[in-house]
Amino acid sequence: MPLALITGAARANSIAAGIVPRLAADGWDVATSDVSDADHPCDLSSPAAPQELIDDVVRQRGPITALVLSHAYDVETGVLDTTAESFDHHVAVNARASLLLIAAFARQVPDDGGAVVALTSDHTTGNLPYGASKGALDRIVISAARELGPRGISANVVNPGPVDTGWMDAETRDTLTAHQPLGRLGTPADIAGVVAFLVAPEGRWVSGQLLKTDGAFSARY
Repeated sequence: MPLALITGAARANSIAAGIVPRLAADGWDVATSDVSDADHPCDLSSPAAPQELIDDVVRQRGPITALVLSHAYDVETGVLDTTAESFDHHVAVNARASLLLIAAFARQVPDDGGAVVALTSDHTTGNLPYGASKGALDRIVISAARELGPRGISANVVNPGPVDTGWMDAETRDTLTAHQPLGRLGTPADIAGVVAFLVAPEGRWVSGQLLKTDGAFSARY
C-alpha cells in the first residue's frame, strides 16, 4: 500500500482533512502532520523540522510515495503594516519548509517515483505576506517538476479558489457564491478528487503545472 504524507491536516473542516479520506478510499496509507493534533506534530517554522518530519514518517511507516503540502501560516496584513518578523515567518512556513520537505521527500522516494502536490492561493491584496510566500511556493514546486522529473517525481500546484472551510462569514459566502459560475462554492471533497488524480500513477504525466481548480471562479478576469 503506497504511503502519502499530508501536511496541515489537523483542522477537521480543512481541505487537507478532506483529502485524507479520499486517498484512503483510493488505497493509500495516509500519514498527517500539523503543529498539533495530527499523526506527526511538527512546527515547520523550524529549519530542521521538514527533514525530521520526513525521517520520522519513513521510520514509522515506510517510504513516502506522495507528498501533499497543505500547511499554511496566515496573518492578514498589507504593505504598510506587515512587519519584517511576520513576513519572515510566512516565508519560513509557507515557502522554505515546503522546499525542504520536497527535497527530503525526493531523497527517499521509491524507485518507481512519486508525486508532490501543493495548495496555493491568489489572496495577496490585504494579505501580502501570505500571498507573497504562496507565490514563492508556486515557483518552488514548478521548478521541482523539472529538476525531479528524472527521479520519476511529478510536482504540481493546485489553486482551489474560495473553499468554505469555516473562515467565511455569511456576507463573504454570499458574495463569493455570486461570482461562481457553477452557483456554489468549492468543497474539500472537490479538491480532494483533483489531488487524488494527480498523485495516482495515471495522473503523473501532468507535471509542472499551476492548476486553477476553482469551478471557473478565476475565469471572470
